[in-house]
Amino acid sequence: QVQLVESGGGLVQPGGSLRLSCAASGSIFRSAAMGWYRQGPGKRRELVAVISRGGSTNYADSVKGRFTISRDNAKNTVYLQMNSLKPENPAVYYCNARHGLDSYWGQGTQVTVSS
Repeated sequence: QVQLVESGGGLVQPGGSLRLSCAASGSIFRSAAMGWYRQGPGKRRELVAVISRGGSTNYADSVKGRFTISRDNAKNTVYLQMNSLKPENPAVYYCNARHGLDSYWGQGTQVTVSS
């Protein structure tokens, strides 16, 4: 069983930065693909960024050049550095771990960009 715990969300002004963290328990982290997704009120959950076990990354077009996903296998943690944040509806950011056919989700952390 894998548990994912996100942290780092909050209220930030437009143009500001936040760094989200996702700490994973269990032994699969090093071999899992990790991702960040977000979901706004009444909206579908959407992919923000993913990082493979080998470190390859992929981003949604809307965040390219502003967000960076990274992982620290020694700490079983994946990060999402978010810069130049834009004023948008509040969203909950979820961490995901994918290992083979199994997919695990964290409980989410709220991010609000507003002045």
